[in-house]
Amino acid sequence: MYQISISEIQRNLHHLDNFDIIEVIDKKRNKTKGYFIESKYASFVEELSQKVENSNQKQPSLKGILHRYADESKIQAEDGAWKQHISKKYSKHD
Repeated sequence: MYQISISEIQRNLHHLDNFDIIEVIDKKRNKTKGYFIESKYASFVEELSQKVENSNQKQPSLKGILHRYADESKIQAEDGAWKQHISKKYSKHD
């Protein structure tokens, strides 16, 4: 993949004409700033972006996954159990 710095783009914009994808780098910080992608790929990139965004929204949290398998009666019975355990544990040593 062809790399180009921001200052090179400013000085020589015509370098962007010869490539489909160009990685834009910040040479001072040695960091990738982004990519120039030819407009013919815009619809593909947008579609891919939507798929990634939708898959990220569908992934449940760990709490949600575990809650699905939890027994509701036990959850209510154990409410505050950890707090009680800690208070008993440290009250014995006083």
